[in-house]
This record gives sequence, C-alpha cells and structure tokens, in this order.
Amino acid sequence: MTIGFSVEGSTDEALLTGLQRRWCPAATLVKGKVRGTSGISSRREIRKVCIELRTKNADLVVFLRDANLESWRTVLKEDEAHCDGAHRHFAIFGVCDRNVECWLAADPDYIANRFHRDRRDFLVSNPKRAVESTFGITRHDKKEEQIASFVKEAPLKNWLNSPSFEDFYGKLWNLSKRLPLCKIENLRDTHP
Repeated sequence: MTIGFSVEGSTDEALLTGLQRRWCPAATLVKGKVRGTSGISSRREIRKVCIELRTKNADLVVFLRDANLESWRTVLKEDEAHCDGAHRHFAIFGVCDRNVECWLAADPDYIANRFHRDRRDFLVSNPKRAVESTFGITRHDKKEEQIASFVKEAPLKNWLNSPSFEDFYGKLWNLSKRLPLCKIENLRDTHP
C-alpha cells in the first residue's frame, strides 16, 4: 500500500510518519508537492498533487495543513471543495487548529511528563515555540525522527480533545475499514 501526502513543513511530515508507523507500518509514504509552493490556485494545486501521487501509485492521498489564524473548519471546507470528484474517494484532508504543534501539544500532561517540562508551557493558544524548544528543533535540525517516534507512542486518545484532530482521526478511522493493511485503533472506545 502506498500513502501519498502533501504537507506544509517537516513537522507535519513527521507527524504523518508517526501515524503511518503506528497504524499502517507496511505502507510506504510518498511525498507530493509541498503545499503552497506551486504559485497556482488551491483548486489546481490540490488536483495536480492528486494526479502526481496517483501516477506514483498512491492508494490514498493525505493533505495536511495549518489553519494559522483562520477557522480550521473554514479552511477544511475550502480545501475539500477544491478537490474534484475524480479524486475525492482517495483524498483525506486535515487542518490543524493553528499549526501542527497544537496537535503535538494536545495532551499537555503527556508531552510535559515525557520531556520533563511544565504542562503550562503547552496550555497556550500557539504552542509552537514550546514544542520546538521541547524537541530541540532548529533551522538546521527539524527532529523529524523524534517527532515521528513521539506520535507513534503518544496516547492519541487524549488528542481527541482537539476538534480538528478528532475530525482528521474520524476520516482516517472510516477509511481504514477499506484499507486492510492499516490497523487504526478505536480511540473513541471507552472500554480499556
């Protein structure tokens, strides 16, 4: 199985890598054009990425981006509207609340305990600086492997407190029923 993806940056890519290792370890990730770099409209950009990744035999294409200062739901609706019918059945869109660091800090207790930090560092509207500091991310070292490992091991059930992550997870959960190589745990299951 091949999972194509298009993201805005290395932290987004590391998050997807962690999810792939956790839920679809037999799958191969194939990177498409980075979002926002083509200089063309979103509608054409999304279409071109879908075509590019289908030619690379992607069974699924994941688009992940940040909402920045916009409503994540508005950004999501716009992106989904730009995906034409020929590609909708294999495209999944995720939009992080403000940035992907919001998802990484969605369980402030876990990230704080794991890295011996104060949980209050992560209880802010934009935890980007705290997350980058926690992982030691620099301009020249993006710490993709450490982020992917963190995501693979994190108690993602607690990330469902983030409505944008819950939406993304729900789409992946529903799709996983058609993807025999992916074993996505039921994070919504209240029984141990």
